[in-house]
Amino acid sequence: MDLPVKANGSRAALAEAVHRSGPFSAEGMLERLFTFLFSGLVYPQIWEDPVVDMDALCIRKTDRIVAIASGGCNVASYLCAHPSKIIAVDLNAAHVALNRLKLAALKNLPDHASVHRFFANAADARNVAIYDEILKPKLDPATKAYWEKRDLFGRRRISSFERGFYRSGLLGLFIGLAHGVSRLHGSDLRRILEAQNLEEQKQAYEKYLKPLFSKRMIRFLAGQPASLYGLGIPPAQYRKLSEDHPDGMIGALEARVKKLTCDFSFADNYFAWQAFGRSYGADRNAPVPPYLEPGNFEKIRDCADRVEVHQISMTHYLSGEPAESLDCYVLLDAQDWMNDQDLNALWSQITRTARPGARVIFRTAANEKLLPGRVSDNILRHWGRKDARSDILQARDRSAIYGAFHLYQLKDSDA
Repeated sequence: MDLPVKANGSRAALAEAVHRSGPFSAEGMLERLFTFLFSGLVYPQIWEDPVVDMDALCIRKTDRIVAIASGGCNVASYLCAHPSKIIAVDLNAAHVALNRLKLAALKNLPDHASVHRFFANAADARNVAIYDEILKPKLDPATKAYWEKRDLFGRRRISSFERGFYRSGLLGLFIGLAHGVSRLHGSDLRRILEAQNLEEQKQAYEKYLKPLFSKRMIRFLAGQPASLYGLGIPPAQYRKLSEDHPDGMIGALEARVKKLTCDFSFADNYFAWQAFGRSYGADRNAPVPPYLEPGNFEKIRDCADRVEVHQISMTHYLSGEPAESLDCYVLLDAQDWMNDQDLNALWSQITRTARPGARVIFRTAANEKLLPGRVSDNILRHWGRKDARSDILQARDRSAIYGAFHLYQLKDSDA
């Protein structure tokens, strides 16, 4: 049973997760600005690579998975492996509503072409008619109310799917701003996607991107924590990322952008298309997340009803689950936000609910181990980090924006 979407509860829940400083301190004001911005739609698309996730988790048909939902691309994509159950949790009411809309579409739209038009094209006037005729009657009242709500121009939120959904949300606006600032400095980022192979991609990086990182305005903006809120980077995560490179934040950003541009072919990297094209490619063969690939449509539709979506924190959800009841845990980068008390509470519940052989994956903005020295040895001793495998998976992550990928597994002695 899905829990109600409590739109007015998002900010309070986020405040509990993010606020660490007094409201009148400089740090506290930044935290509260982040909470305000993050309480609406942030990620129209999730920025963790689901192919890497599924390789790490080795999902079995008997597995029960609990995952932070975000934009829902990865949760839907995990259905390719036919797990027994997926529980998607998120504090953000907009992300909950987006996940439920995607599931309704996967279950009820007539064919793959309709799903692809809705979520891959996401800029077609027919999408709103499809929503009104097919999807709206299938949504719970709170999710329906979210998509029916009107903006300052009197447009329903669902209309973003006829205007260009991936240009919406905090991340969509941030990418749009990045394009605008780049044009001011003479670089049209859309031209990067004209590259036909890795060598041309490297040339495009040198021509259109590398010069930007020496521009005074861009270096100034990179030095302001609030300017990166559009990437979903809270103040605590900003500090860690800044410390991850000798040149600070500008160096860290340049390294990540270079990896995104130069290390993976644009032919199968939909993250690059979102970054430089602000959408997926127009061609029917353009790269998309696994849940939108035509070959996966039928098997995903067959088990789309195995997903539950809840507006709740991961720790609170796990506290209500029976012992030894879950196999896979997907934490995204949420632990970068957490203090030591939060981390220990979360891992205590993970350890209690983990079945023998359970796997946990997460990412960190900086290249750091994160857990040792912060999570109690009495908890962490039950788990082993797969160091070599984690490094391989990090190198393969096409989104290219994280400093480290982490795969943990429950030790055999706890079976």
